[in-house]
Amino acid sequence: MMWSSRASSKRPRSVLAALVTLPLAAAALVLSPALGTAEPTAATAPAPLTALDEPVSETIELDEDFDGGGTRYYGEGDLGEGGQNEGGDPLFELADGVTISNVILGSPAADGIHCQGSCTLRNITWEDVGEDAATFRADSDSAQFRVEGGSAAQAEDKVFQHNGPGTLTVSNFEVEDFGALYRSCGNCSSMYERHVVLEDITVRTPGDRLVGINENYGDTATLSNITIIGDDGQDITICQRYEGNDNGDEPEETGEGPDGQHCLYEESDISYQ
Repeated sequence: MMWSSRASSKRPRSVLAALVTLPLAAAALVLSPALGTAEPTAATAPAPLTALDEPVSETIELDEDFDGGGTRYYGEGDLGEGGQNEGGDPLFELADGVTISNVILGSPAADGIHCQGSCTLRNITWEDVGEDAATFRADSDSAQFRVEGGSAAQAEDKVFQHNGPGTLTVSNFEVEDFGALYRSCGNCSSMYERHVVLEDITVRTPGDRLVGINENYGDTATLSNITIIGDDGQDITICQRYEGNDNGDEPEETGEGPDGQHCLYEESDISYQ
């Protein structure tokens, strides 16, 4: 099965065929041969092309790889609020091992994309981030989450929220107008050691911080080739360390900047334009 909704996994076959065929038809219309390979590009993501807008009223559950062909998906009904309330439902929920590619998340975007295990998000554009762009959950320390190419904008709070264990690698990505690019959950009821790798990232102001991690749980953030544009005062915090907890209290800040143990980068890994 390509996808199902949470409300009913028995969508009429004709409707399912139409829903699956539309994005694939869009791919033929909008993807050039270069984009059709779905390979990650340079740090600045390619401008997305789209022939279709697809409203989503119930979370689309993917249990196999899905290529959206440049289609824009946006929430309506219960998924149409686009606010900052925690615990909201996503537009897409990915099973362990699934890759989603060439999708635009329009506005409202609900809680974006949820990964229930290892996943790859390839060439995804978040035009107006809702609660979070993507949330990563897993049961195993060996879980691998990848974000390859793409971009996100207008994230009032977090872009990527990491709740489970494992490692998130974000490469060739662009972010603009955001609170935090990455946050390791600081007060979830179940806390884990988490790791994030940011490489070849283009950052455009305004923004608050790139990374927030919990040093008392052994989190690490490895950064390389980060380009920040428009931050003349170098006000964006690169790597903020916290003391996390599992009781729901607001985590306390413990320090920031490279420390050789948790925030792993050199000053030369960050450039300003």
